[in-house]
Amino acid sequence: MPMNWQALSNVPFLLYLLAAKTLLLCLAFAGVKHYQGKRLEAQRRREEEEARRQPPADKKEQ
Repeated sequence: MPMNWQALSNVPFLLYLLAAKTLLLCLAFAGVKHYQGKRLEAQRRREEEEARRQPPADKKEQ
């Protein structure tokens, strides 16, 4: 069976395409992780602020 050498001319393009897709996926996952981290940090800050505003239960009883 003869080898189709013209198909090999597309290999560099396909490798660049694979590298670009991999880079895009990595950036997307990093962006999602960054967004989730910021969201969790904001939630933690809100909870700390809420806890700071409420007086402790021990001092109410005294």
